Amino acid sequence: MSDQDNNWKEKLTPEEYRICREKGTEPAFTGCFWDEKTSGQYVCKCCGEVLFDSSTKYDSGSGWPSFYQPALNENVKEIVDGSHGMSRTEVVCQHCDSHLGHVFPDGPQPTGLRYCINSASLSLKAAGGDE
Repeated sequence: MSDQDNNWKEKLTPEEYRICREKGTEPAFTGCFWDEKTSGQYVCKCCGEVLFDSSTKYDSGSGWPSFYQPALNENVKEIVDGSHGMSRTEVVCQHCDSHLGHVFPDGPQPTGLRYCINSASLSLKAAGGDE
């Protein structure tokens, strides 16, 4: 195991490590943010970069936090994912390559996109306060 892997294992819970570093997925309706209504910014659990804003969060009915656009496009990278016999677009943090989830073309306007994100890959910095 590399030193970087050891660093992530020290910083993250086993579930966060499985999702963020090993591209896992939490079960639907189990993450702490799928039904969260607090205003603020969702940041990368691994490096703290701003990824999504609560103003673009919506209830997709999927059981995962869903956003129709990133807070800053340059902080989110999209990668073609052909795993599990599907063709999807994986979403990762541009700064640390943490796995966030996937983006689908079935979201609301104005973008028509649904960024379906694992709660375990996020921290919430509430508006006017800390996480």
